[in-house]
Amino acid sequence: MTMTKQLWAATRALLALTLLLGVAYPLVVTVAALALPGRAHGSLVTVDSHPVGSALLGQAATGPQWFSARPSASEYAGDTSGGSNWGPAAPPLAADLANREAALRAANPQAPAGPIPADALTASASGLDPHISPAYAAWQAPRVAAARGLSLADVQHLIDTHTTHGELGFLGADRVDVTTLNAALATTAR
Repeated sequence: MTMTKQLWAATRALLALTLLLGVAYPLVVTVAALALPGRAHGSLVTVDSHPVGSALLGQAATGPQWFSARPSASEYAGDTSGGSNWGPAAPPLAADLANREAALRAANPQAPAGPIPADALTASASGLDPHISPAYAAWQAPRVAAARGLSLADVQHLIDTHTTHGELGFLGADRVDVTTLNAALATTAR
């Protein structure tokens, strides 16, 4: 008799947990996601009603007229996201940093003198981060302005309007979403 009671209690617990965690919880999460439609559908960035990317994913920029995202160890491929996992003393990391710095200085001859912002040289942990620092965006601004025939002040204004500040003014770093900034450039330069 005791075994039957235990089996019945276990069956009731299984049914209750299945309904709670297998039906109710996913339904609540789905309804909550649909309440935030931009995020639930990939946070698509559009230009002329055509999707050009996601505000949640970095992508490679081709040409001097676009802002560049952080380097990606996975070449911005979502199916293989991840970092290089090299430690700070690893020779391959030092070689990558030197190569990136040389390439950036060659591609940005109008950039301000001095050190290149660190996020321009280092990849994010996922390799898909769409954000750069306002300093890196400002560092690229002379190249983008020259390539687009815009004033540096106009490009800096775009950077400023696309800068997201840390939550509550102190949580997190200020950042610029490169995908949305490049989409704004696409519509501004007409």
